[in-house]
Amino acid sequence: MDDIQKHHLAERALAAACSCVASRYAGAAFAYVSGSIMRGEGTAFSDIDLVVVFPSLKRAWRESFTLEGFPVEAFVHDPQTLAHYLHADADSGYPIMANMVATGSIVGQDIERARAIQAKAAGMLAAGPEPLAGPAYDVLRYHVTDLADDLRGQRPPEEIAAISAHLYQKLGDLILLGRGTWAGRGKWAPRLMRKLDAQLAAEFEAAFRLAAAGDCARFLALADRELALHGGRYFDGFRQEAPVEARRVE
Repeated sequence: MDDIQKHHLAERALAAACSCVASRYAGAAFAYVSGSIMRGEGTAFSDIDLVVVFPSLKRAWRESFTLEGFPVEAFVHDPQTLAHYLHADADSGYPIMANMVATGSIVGQDIERARAIQAKAAGMLAAGPEPLAGPAYDVLRYHVTDLADDLRGQRPPEEIAAISAHLYQKLGDLILLGRGTWAGRGKWAPRLMRKLDAQLAAEFEAAFRLAAAGDCARFLALADRELALHGGRYFDGFRQEAPVEARRVE
């Protein structure tokens, strides 16, 4: 798909989203239309990410549907529920909602309010994640240690591939968050790593491919090297307390 086709696709997606907000979400104050199509990076299978904001709702929701040939992922909020998810995503290290809001095209009536929220989301992204610390940091270090140890023994190929896939996400999180960069799930993990450090990303991808095929040495060396930046392996002494309310009387 060339640039002209991608531009035309983005225009079609935006027009479809505007029509959808006016009909399916009548009464909404504004919406953000985002996703790879709107960035000019879409494919024939890309969807529209639609963040719809009403003046007030009893509760937020998300839903998926097809609109004029486009798959749509809609996230329906009011300002307070949107603020909750913006901060919750940021606290997790995966600013999914902030990215959608910050990069979205604004449609609807209350443009000024939409721009104000968009500016806050952009500021949140620019500030970066909180430094790794506390229980979440301990759990991440523990998971990388435990998964790496799982790969050290003799295992069937299918188990090695499965463990490697799990370690890919956890080790990627440690690399990105440990360097003060936002983390990402799925396709976003390699994209963010390439943006952070192209050479490190290439090393990571090559090591992962070898591990998934059964040769784990380079992937394990990378995991050990990364853990060393965070005090080394973390297994002995790890403790994770369950919530007090985690109890059920039968």
